[in-house]
Amino acid sequence: MRAAALCSAAGSLLLTTLTAAPAGGAPHAPDASAEQRGTAVAAARARAAGIDFGKCPADQSAPDGVECGTVTVPLDYAHPDGKQIKLTVSRAQATHKDPHNSKRKVPRQGALVFNPGGPGASGMYFPVIGLLPEWKRVAAAYDLVGYAPRGVGRSAPLSCQDPRQLATGPAQAPTRPSAAYKKQRIAGAKAYARGCALRAGSALRYYNSLNNARDLDVLRSALGEEKLTFMGASYGTYFGALYATLFPSHVRRMVLDAPVNPDPAQIWYRNNLGQSAAFEDRWADFREWIARHDDAYGLGDTAEKVRHSYETARTRLAAEPAGGKVGPGQLQGAFLAAGYYDDFWPSRAEALSAYLKGDPGPLVRLATPSAGTAAEAENLNAVYTAVECNDAPWPTDWAVWDRDNTRLARVAPFETWENAWMNLPCAYWPAPRQRPVDVRTGPGELPPTLILAAERDAAAPYDGALEMRRRLADSVLVTERDAGTHGIAGGPNACVNAHVEAYLLAGRLPVRHASCAPHLEPKPESKPGTPSRQALRDRLKGKSDRL
Repeated sequence: MRAAALCSAAGSLLLTTLTAAPAGGAPHAPDASAEQRGTAVAAARARAAGIDFGKCPADQSAPDGVECGTVTVPLDYAHPDGKQIKLTVSRAQATHKDPHNSKRKVPRQGALVFNPGGPGASGMYFPVIGLLPEWKRVAAAYDLVGYAPRGVGRSAPLSCQDPRQLATGPAQAPTRPSAAYKKQRIAGAKAYARGCALRAGSALRYYNSLNNARDLDVLRSALGEEKLTFMGASYGTYFGALYATLFPSHVRRMVLDAPVNPDPAQIWYRNNLGQSAAFEDRWADFREWIARHDDAYGLGDTAEKVRHSYETARTRLAAEPAGGKVGPGQLQGAFLAAGYYDDFWPSRAEALSAYLKGDPGPLVRLATPSAGTAAEAENLNAVYTAVECNDAPWPTDWAVWDRDNTRLARVAPFETWENAWMNLPCAYWPAPRQRPVDVRTGPGELPPTLILAAERDAAAPYDGALEMRRRLADSVLVTERDAGTHGIAGGPNACVNAHVEAYLLAGRLPVRHASCAPHLEPKPESKPGTPSRQALRDRLKGKSDRL
């Protein structure tokens, strides 16, 4: 029971003194706050204006049938007559076509709005998912609606640095960083936080999860929907749960896929520590899979031997980066993606095997950063940082970060320090911090909600799904056992998909919490899918999601 042992060890380490509000003391959403009144004003205006859908921008590469528009929201909901920003929206209207009966016309049930997480991921590509067989029945009954949340893409884009300044050279990513290396990363975190403040100005504080939830209600109204049907994945489950807390009477149906832990005391510092511990388990799963296929890869017939092969590659890359650009940091990033999706396992194992046998080509192709996506990556990182830093208190004393991550890295070295550096700007954040809302609904306040989780999800550890179920009364949890894919709706598990379809199409949930057997593991010769299908999956789920 390695997972239980590590979680127990991590739990004993994360006894950090932090000024976050405890679960019982965080404020429940006030009914008559200025922001609530502002949301009502903005929603009424959006309903009157609607969304003028038309041709999508050329860089969207949208297929026929997908259209785009914008919805206007206040930057600050406490002042709905103040500065306004526009969120981009995409839509594919319900096809009405039953994929199993060409003569049957399926009635429209409304709009299904999707968010893929992040924070910072865009849902603009979501309507294209209706082209996939797993989604055709849902696409027949619903308009599939995606959007770019505030700060993302064309939606009042947020930036913290010039994308040309993004590191493109080989990175080291030490698992036991030296004092000098830590000092360098602290300086970088401070500079990044300053850059966010300089580029965003006074608007920086308004990029947060509560405003994402309020924006969702304005979008609902602009679409002409009396009640919202929503699917959120990863971070999207958190502000989906905030929406349920703020606007329970506005919910029709809600699917929360790969939930993050909504406990106010976990947002976001402790959640990230828990994530780092969980990635160690998933990294072990991956190594065990490689070991079972030693005849294909020759990386070792035990998980420990595979670890040794990986560390050998790290050492070589530190001395001489592959292709001049792939160092230990790029290697770690490529293998981190395999912690999210096991269909990435064959390509990563193959690249590592080829590199150690003298052919760096597959690893270079897999792990070299793409200059063409630098602006998108910078924007995603800026929104991720702003939202998480704004949402809650973070430790402001480096000694706390150093203590917690040093202890955790002893048992979970794979991701701990890289995750810490990703979030360290929050220690020096210049904008005011919020107290997280106490996500919670009582019996009968919210329509029954469907929660989906893979038992070994590393990016959103399973305890988050259990906590979400406890906090949203009348919710039902469907678990994919012994699996770790981050986001399981519409994937390869027919059992999971049947529960999603029954809920979205008929409002039907399991009588009690259900479980599904795991989907089949990939085979060494398997590929992630055709290029077009894989590109779509990457766009929808967001390989770079942190939560």
